[in-house]
Amino acid sequence: MKIAILSDIHGNLEALRSVAESWDELWVLGDLVNYGPNPAEVVDFVRQNATVVVRGNHDHAVGAGEDPRCSPAFREMARAMMAYTESVLSDEQKAYLRQLPLTAHREVGGQRFFLCHAVPSDPLFKYCPGEPSLWRPEAAAMDADVVTVGHTHLPFVIDLGGVCIVNPGSVGQPKHGVPEARYAVWEDSVISLRSCRYPVEETVRKVLALPIDMHIRRQLAGVLLTGAPPA
Repeated sequence: MKIAILSDIHGNLEALRSVAESWDELWVLGDLVNYGPNPAEVVDFVRQNATVVVRGNHDHAVGAGEDPRCSPAFREMARAMMAYTESVLSDEQKAYLRQLPLTAHREVGGQRFFLCHAVPSDPLFKYCPGEPSLWRPEAAAMDADVVTVGHTHLPFVIDLGGVCIVNPGSVGQPKHGVPEARYAVWEDSVISLRSCRYPVEETVRKVLALPIDMHIRRQLAGVLLTGAPPA
């Protein structure tokens, strides 16, 4: 059994299409939309191909018309792109985002998996980096062998002695300093973090052509080209 685990696609169709893995199941840990120029196409791809999908804070915001509560450096970009994203998604696509579950459970190969976007105690909003001491309280409350999360856009695997925490990083808006799509693969009880190059210049070209303020477009392009948050 091979499972591809993706998170934080953020409307980046070029990055999503560049994940050239085969899989038996595709799991998506939220944030299909916002920031990127192709949210509708990403939603359609996920609906057609994913086995399990959970709701991210940006999916929730676009689907329900609420604040995504993102970090200060991204608030202006999120606000501008949310208006664009809402304008290009159909009512059906927004309803799909709104109705996605906050969490999911799977059992594969004798291992119990828990899926959410942020952290189990706050599936939509809490940021928790890859520091083991921060994850121990979350892991202690879990009836699972593997907890898969996204939200921070930073890939990590933490073994807490009985519970493994996996963040695949971001497919569409990496923040670890390299402009590559990040994801994870679970195969035959082994988890691996992977990355692939994608035509980032094409995504940037689309971003720079968006009908939003040029300052926002340049900020978004800078994040994509550097693979890092704004300075």
